[in-house]
Amino acid sequence: MTTNDPAWVPEACTLPTIETPTRLAEFDGLFATALLGQQLLAPTRLRWRLDPAAEATARDLTRRENECCSFFTFTVTPVADAVKVDVEVPVAHSDVLAALAGRAAAGLRS
Repeated sequence: MTTNDPAWVPEACTLPTIETPTRLAEFDGLFATALLGQQLLAPTRLRWRLDPAAEATARDLTRRENECCSFFTFTVTPVADAVKVDVEVPVAHSDVLAALAGRAAAGLRS
């Protein structure tokens, strides 16, 4: 199973299957255009640093993702030169977080 295969999306996610590719594309777009860096802080905690211009997009996307995948906790915080997004999951979903980190790493802009 790869992060390009929507099968890594857990059953706990209530997003209709037909909408999954669109949502993944939204995350990929955010990563490709705004991701400045990421840190895996723990197996259940990830931090992204985004371009400040992407704050509204990040807030909207993470809000919508939390509506269908309630196991995620997203915290969006503006800092001096970026927007920090902390992503947390329960231990049972650490594989989902790892897959999301892999998608982000693939899209990390240089």
